[in-house]
Parts: sequence; structure tokens; C-alpha cells
Amino acid sequence: MEYKPDLLDKIDCPRCKGLGSRCCKLSTYDWLADLPDSVQQQEIVEVQFKNTRKNYYRNVDHLDLKRGDYVVVEADSGGYDVGMVALTGALVSTRIRANHDEQYVDNAKVIYRKARPADMDHYRAAKLREHPTMIESREIATSLGLDMKIGDVEYQADGTRAIFYYIADQRVDFRKLIRLLADAFHIRVEMRQIGARQEAGRIGGIGPCGRALCCATWLSRFNSVSTAAARFQNLAQNSLKLTGQCGKLKCCTNYEVDVYMEAKKAFPSSRTPLETESGTYYFNKCDLLAGEITYSLAPKSLEEPETISVERAKEIIEMNQRGETPETLSDQQEASKKPKDILFDNAINRFDQPKKRKRRKNNRKKNLNNNNAPRSKSNDPTSGDAEELANTVEESQDRPESQEETATQRSPKPRRKPQAGGRRRRPRTKPQEE
Repeated sequence: MEYKPDLLDKIDCPRCKGLGSRCCKLSTYDWLADLPDSVQQQEIVEVQFKNTRKNYYRNVDHLDLKRGDYVVVEADSGGYDVGMVALTGALVSTRIRANHDEQYVDNAKVIYRKARPADMDHYRAAKLREHPTMIESREIATSLGLDMKIGDVEYQADGTRAIFYYIADQRVDFRKLIRLLADAFHIRVEMRQIGARQEAGRIGGIGPCGRALCCATWLSRFNSVSTAAARFQNLAQNSLKLTGQCGKLKCCTNYEVDVYMEAKKAFPSSRTPLETESGTYYFNKCDLLAGEITYSLAPKSLEEPETISVERAKEIIEMNQRGETPETLSDQQEASKKPKDILFDNAINRFDQPKKRKRRKNNRKKNLNNNNAPRSKSNDPTSGDAEELANTVEESQDRPESQEETATQRSPKPRRKPQAGGRRRRPRTKPQEE
């Protein structure tokens, strides 16, 4: 009786949620599926297991296999295992040539049959033992004082063998650990070391770009990342910005290096200075994507920087080789043709600059002018007739008496001189000569 897997049975990837291999990083798209059956008939089939483990197997019995089918295969160290068919047909040969996996094809095991209900029962029972085994194995490793971390456990479908994935910075002598694990779980033990990138991919998370980690979604093969890739892209040499959640350099640093290296070929050498009548300009920095180069009068400094295009820099270099020197570094025609950024007014950082407090400065100027201006006898409270002064105040006030009294009580400062356009003023009278 052939077992037909249900959506609920496809529990290899916790992120799949019952969708099997269609959403995890080991999934592939068969773009050669529309080829005729005579071309699609291939003996080699790709089968995937837990985490990122994939192997090639021979379909010696010519079973009608499709993606998502569970099959019983020959294990590497005896017994049998259960895996899911990931790729079939002509695309398998293309994958082998692209990944240079010819050595794995030569030693490929065979596929016994399609999984039956009894095989799936043993498969589920083995998967249920993985998490408790991982917790107990960590306790055993801690009791031995080993500087390592067991990240995951993968049981074989028949339950006779298990793979322990561990992380360690240095070489670890786990011979005694293997004996204790074998006695505790009655299985054959295989220790397999993984890196920090594989561990981060197993845990998952969200990157600074706002998307799920590449190592947790689609990236299964990790290449070495160096700081030279960051220098080519003019990235800030900041370890906090270049380091991912795994503690290593971000894998996405390698994605656009080839584009930058190709664009670098069109730029002149940075060691070649530009001779002009105003002085000698030295290379400072360049924008590979915009096609612009910034030069300055002093080497490795930002003294009077000027940005020109690559074409203009090559033109000046050719003129210098002929013994000619231009008047200026930049071309006036090129500067006039430079388009205006229409989105400059709508920049998100337009409110970053603090506003100038002009009102405060104006008030200070008015106070200084009022203090320096000569006071008339009519406005001096210490001189003149008291009744005349009271009448002047009553005629010039524009607000109620209560508000005037409140403002006078709050501020002990002397009353300001009436402005020309505000309060009414009585015409000045010349003092009579005695």
C-alpha cells in the first residue's frame, strides 16, 4: 500500500506550516517541467532531509516520483531513512553541473520504495525524540565541561542513528561525550560541526533591511565574506554595521560586489593627479554608481573639493598627457547641464536643522533702542503733573484696566516706550521759558 502524504505530514520545516518544501529555503522551481517525458526520465533524484541536508539517489526501479513525495532511501551507515523528493527530471543534471556535485553522484545510494504508512509512523516517532534528546545531550556536554553547544539533533527514520549538530570555536575532544550519548539513547552517534551562519539560519530572524534573514529563507550555501567587498562598495568600515546577527560579516555584502568591480573598470586610476592652472588636484573619493569623482587640492584631505564626471576626468588626463592644462577642473557646460533635484524640497531631513530664533533677536534690538532713546518729561513718572500723566495713560491704553494691572504686577520691569503704530501719543510740547 502506497502512502500518500497529507499536508499535515510535511513537518520538516517549522516555517512551512503544512506546505512542505514550497516555502522553505531548500525548495526549487522546476523550470524544465514542460519538457517531454522522454527527456525528463532521469535516474538521479534529489532528496532533502532536515535542515539543509540534501543528497542524490538513484531511482533504479524507475518509480514515478514527483516533488513532495516521501521515499524510503538507503542510509549512509546502514539501515534506511525517509526523505522528501525535492527535484526530479532534467533539472537534476543541470543542478549537478552548476554545483559541481559529480563526486556525490558517483557514490549515490538507491531509493527503495515510496513511503508506506508504517514507514511514516516510524518517521514521526523518530522526529518526536529529537527535541528531548537535544536538551539531555546539552546537560551531558555541560557536565563534562566541554566548550561547545549542541544546536540540533536529527534522527534517522529507523531510530538507530542520530546526527548531533554542534557549534564550537575551538577543537573539542568529544570522544567521551559520544560514549555517554550512545549509552544514554542506545543509538549510533555522529557529531557534525556547523558554523555561526548555519545556526543563525536555523533560528531565523529579521535583518536590518526589514526582511527575513537570507540564511533562513533561501541561502543554503555560504561563501566567505571579506572586508574588501565593503571597501569596493564604499561602505563604512564599521563592524557594527557590517556584522550580521550571526556575528560574522553579512552575506549580502557579496551580492553587488561584481557590479561595483565592473563599474570600477571605467574609472581612471586614483593615483593619477589632475594638473590645472589653478593647481594640482588629487583623488579623494568616487561614486561608482553615479559616475562621479571628487578631487581636492591636498592629497587625502577635503580642502576645496570638486566633483566632476568620469568623462571630464579622462579628458583632463588626456590634456595633461599632451602637455596642456585646463583653466578649471570642472566644465562650465557640464555644470549648466546638471539637472536640478526636484525632490530636494521634499527631503526627509529638511527639518533636521534647528530653526533660528529671529524673534528673540529682534526683541533684544528693540530693548536696546528703547533704553538708548531719550525720555520726555511727559513719560517720566517722577516729573510733571500727576493728573496729566494719568490722563495720558487713559487715552493711550487699548486693553482693559484689569489686564494692564495684571501685566504690571507680573513684570517689575519699567513700561516700554509706546510704539508708533500702536498706542496714541500726545504731541510733544516745548517747555515754556521763564
